[in-house]
Amino acid sequence: MLSGKHLIAGEWVGGGETFTSAPASGEGQIFASGGAAEVERAVAAAEAAFWSYSALAREDRAAFLNRIADEIEARGADLTAIGTAETGLPAARLEGERGRTTGQLRLFAKHILSDAYLDLRHDVALPDRQPLPRPDIRLMQRPVGPVAVFGASNFPLAFSTAGGDTASALAAGCPVVVKGHPAHPGTGEVVAQAIHAAIKATGVHPGVFSLIQGVGNDLGEALVQHPLITAVGFTGSLRGGRALFDLCARRPVPIPFFGELGSVNPVFLLPGALAARGEAVAKGWVGSLTMGAGQFCTNPGIVLMIDGVGADGFVTAAQEAAGAVAAQVMLTDGIAAAYRAGRDRVAAQGGVREVLATPCDGRRATPAIYEVAGKDWLANHALGDEVFGPMGLIVRVSDFAEMEAMARSLEGQLTCTLQMEDGDTDLARRLMPVLERKAGRVLANGFPTGVEVCEAMVHGGPYPASTNFGATSVGTMAIRRWLRPVSYQNLPEALLPDALR
Repeated sequence: MLSGKHLIAGEWVGGGETFTSAPASGEGQIFASGGAAEVERAVAAAEAAFWSYSALAREDRAAFLNRIADEIEARGADLTAIGTAETGLPAARLEGERGRTTGQLRLFAKHILSDAYLDLRHDVALPDRQPLPRPDIRLMQRPVGPVAVFGASNFPLAFSTAGGDTASALAAGCPVVVKGHPAHPGTGEVVAQAIHAAIKATGVHPGVFSLIQGVGNDLGEALVQHPLITAVGFTGSLRGGRALFDLCARRPVPIPFFGELGSVNPVFLLPGALAARGEAVAKGWVGSLTMGAGQFCTNPGIVLMIDGVGADGFVTAAQEAAGAVAAQVMLTDGIAAAYRAGRDRVAAQGGVREVLATPCDGRRATPAIYEVAGKDWLANHALGDEVFGPMGLIVRVSDFAEMEAMARSLEGQLTCTLQMEDGDTDLARRLMPVLERKAGRVLANGFPTGVEVCEAMVHGGPYPASTNFGATSVGTMAIRRWLRPVSYQNLPEALLPDALR
């Protein structure tokens, strides 16, 4: 079923360097590992495809996206089998993620059939205006060109080969070159097979999509520095994303880098909610914190509460709930090692007290809960750094003023959550201007894991949550990343794009 090769411009290409996958179960398989030569071939094909694909009728692009979704569904059993082996994720999780992946493709297919995403504008000519006439000016959004996409480790389907970045770029009219994630190369190849089948079925240019597998930094660096790549989509670590962002900025022609990098997604537990249902919130928080071994970018890593009535009960309930969570397999050995190092780093900080921590080794992770006083958190910037995995930090603040100071000190976040009762409204209202400035999504009386794919969703935020605070990687607004506005002044009708006529 697997070739172990790259898909480049409609051909399965091997040769050269290889690497062996490291699945959670079963034997590793050998895959080709690409470099500058494969990047050159794939990007040149994407540039050749751009001229016809960007001009393709929206109905035809929508049909292509829908066909990709159909082809992925036809390979559902294969994707579940290889995905569970490679990642250790349960079958139900992968089946749900597959539905999200095909749902995204179909959502963008529907989205582009409307003119709304084109932001059409028309200022009619005013030839008699004084002191100067006004020309006829029309505006619409146009695709930027070939796009590079980096597959994510924690979502082998929804944020990887045919995930939201790829779906939105193809919807915009941009060919895509994907760097597959080495944590799940087999899953990536099966998805690429689905896209390849859709290309052949619909007759679009084969250069519209390529998948290059590989390990190490050289492949990613070659991709973002290729002069024909016009934008980059990335989901991953702060360190890796920042390195690629800097490369994009240092190019002779800089390009936008849309990176989703990291977030601790703080939960503000206000006094009324703490008193009324603190223990229930604790259990819900631990459930969200440990879901999928905590390997979500929206994992709620920090809870802030005012020390006093109900605080001890919250800590006890969180301890009991986390203690009942069994060890879970993490996505890679490297992620598991980083999780252990991260929780050890937090435990060693001044003022931090252990609530629950059990040994974990190898690729299996167990929950860890710590607590710290607000003054110690404010004095130590390192306590606000993300630990990717099922670790949570409870921060006891002395009063609401200290909670507000903590909110102001936060770096950019993907989400901020309010747990509140009606009686907390005035305090919540005081926090809202701060939370709106710090996060791309503010929610109440829920938990941030679970990102709805819809028109109004924002999955992004100020740095370091993402590298572009005006963008989202989830929801239909994600298409804006791959478009740029073009004005047409006094052009004859025959030269205007169809949507502007």
